[in-house]
Amino acid sequence: MIELYSSSSDETKSLGKKLAPYLKKGDTIVLSGDLGAGKTMFVSGLLSYFGKENEVSSPTFTIINEHNLTKDLKLFHFDVYRFDFEDEFLAIGGDEFYDKGICLIEWGEKIENYLPKEYIKITITKDNEDENKRIITMTSTSEKYNTLLSEVYN
Repeated sequence: MIELYSSSSDETKSLGKKLAPYLKKGDTIVLSGDLGAGKTMFVSGLLSYFGKENEVSSPTFTIINEHNLTKDLKLFHFDVYRFDFEDEFLAIGGDEFYDKGICLIEWGEKIENYLPKEYIKITITKDNEDENKRIITMTSTSEKYNTLLSEVYN
């Protein structure tokens, strides 16, 4: 587990940008946190590495946004906040995207049984004493991603 702190939306973006060059087709990131915690800011930073920061928006109403990062790499940004049942993810074919690019899933804990075996979980929590401060906790389900996170953030 890695615990980081951010004092601004710009710092949260820079943490996303720092992870971006390490991600490859088939990688999945689950983003968790309250509304307004900074999940979309993290995604914005990640996209900024590829020059796509102006394309970011929370896909709450569209469920999935597709971003062409490079000629051979896509990012699929899911927001499953509005799902009432895990099966809704299968109904939209969500699991078919895992091997087609990088998948970022906001509120991924709602579809926990349909997540791939290996993924990175990033939880962003608002600090109770400072409304601008965020605690960003990164964990993973595999040694591969534990190593990657250690390389990026240590």
